[in-house]
Amino acid sequence: MEGYTLKIKTANLLLNLIKPKDRMFSVINRTWNPVTGCMHYCVYCWARRLAETRLRGVSRYRRGFVPRFNRWEFRVRFKSGEFVFVSDMGDLFGSWVPREWVFRVLRYIARYQKTHFLFLTKNPGRYYEFLEYFPSNCFLGATIETNRDDLYREYKISKAPLPSSRYRAMAGLDWDKKFISIEPILDFDIEEFVGWIKEIDPLIVYVGYDNYNNKLPEPSLSKTLELIEKLEEHTLVLRKTIREGRVIEER
Repeated sequence: MEGYTLKIKTANLLLNLIKPKDRMFSVINRTWNPVTGCMHYCVYCWARRLAETRLRGVSRYRRGFVPRFNRWEFRVRFKSGEFVFVSDMGDLFGSWVPREWVFRVLRYIARYQKTHFLFLTKNPGRYYEFLEYFPSNCFLGATIETNRDDLYREYKISKAPLPSSRYRAMAGLDWDKKFISIEPILDFDIEEFVGWIKEIDPLIVYVGYDNYNNKLPEPSLSKTLELIEKLEEHTLVLRKTIREGRVIEER
């Protein structure tokens, strides 16, 4: 119980220190995209949709949502107390990203010890390659939408590593600032899913439904609220879009 109390106090301290803007996560008040593009091809990806429509005239997206290193981004400066989401328009730790790109990012943010940086990936197994190089002010995050690999395969959600693979990578990760995004939430087995998150032991968990009418296999609202209640016994849970789910009958 003492560890849980300390975790909640730490998370709430961060929330009080920052001044969030209208971004993907409420704790974030700035985004930075030194690397953009992704090859996971998630069916619900808002970033790909944005890059291929509204932003297609921007130089970094003229060839689509292909992986790209954006050198001019290394001219930016960060302020003390900011919480920066790194590469929200891509996956910095995708298997296709050259190691040197990652090292360039880590060396740059190491200059800003009083700024918080969030990494979020669907390939957290790659964190292990760089673990000794992460500055202590980094949050290492993963998106885990469900515990059900079968559902992921059946609905062809993504070409990313399966949820169980991400869970194992995050559970074994020796890092004190972990972050989990359960968004967009997909149907799940509650006891196993809660067990996963408990074992991962994140500082912050976000939970939210799809915002873009992608017709995903979702849990009911009551099931999601039960999940949130159980997770709140172990960590700080922040809610995003919470609504009635689009429940799909088993095929």
